[in-house]
Amino acid sequence: MADTVTKDRKTQITEAAQNMFREKGYSATSMRDLAARIGIEPASLYSHIRSKEEILHTICFRIAEEFFKSIKDVTTSTESADIKLEKAIVSHVEVIKNNADAFAVFYNDWRHLSEPVLSEFISARREYENIFRGIIQEGLEDGIFKPMDVKFTVLTLFSSLNWLYHWFKPSGKMNPKEIGGNLSNMILYGMMNK
Repeated sequence: MADTVTKDRKTQITEAAQNMFREKGYSATSMRDLAARIGIEPASLYSHIRSKEEILHTICFRIAEEFFKSIKDVTTSTESADIKLEKAIVSHVEVIKNNADAFAVFYNDWRHLSEPVLSEFISARREYENIFRGIIQEGLEDGIFKPMDVKFTVLTLFSSLNWLYHWFKPSGKMNPKEIGGNLSNMILYGMMNK
C-alpha cells in the first residue's frame, strides 16, 4: 500500500513539475514552488524524490522511451523509405501531442542534466535521430529521394517537428495523424526524386 501511495505522489510531483518547468523554465522553478503547487511542505517532497534533477531525469528519459516505442514498427518495416519516413514523422507528432508539457521540458531543459546522465541522454537522442538518418539514406540509395545532405535534412526535419508543441491545440481542426500527414507530405514533396 505504501508503494502505491509513494508512486501516486511521485506521479503527482512529476506532472506538476513538468507543467511548472514548461511555464517558468527548469532553472526558475524551485522545490518550494513545486511543493506549493502540490499543496505539501517542501521537506515532504524529499520523502518521494531526491532532487529537482531527478524529476528532470525522469521526464527526459520517459519521453525518450516514448519516442523509441513509437517508432519501433518503422525500424522493422520492409516498406519503402518514403512510407517509413511518413510513419516516423506521424509517430513523432503523436508523442509530442500526447505529452505536450513533458515534451517541452524534454526539448528545452535537457541541458540541465548533469554527467553521466547528460551523455546518456545525448547518446539516446543521437540514436533516435540516426533512425531518421538511416531512413533518408536508404531512400537516397534506392533513388526515392533526390540527392541531399542527410545531416542537414534531419536537422531541418526535427526543427519543423519539434516546434509543434508551441502551436498545437487539441481542440484545433487537425488531429495528430492529420498534422503528421500534412507535415510529412510537405517535407517529402521537397525530397522526392520525381
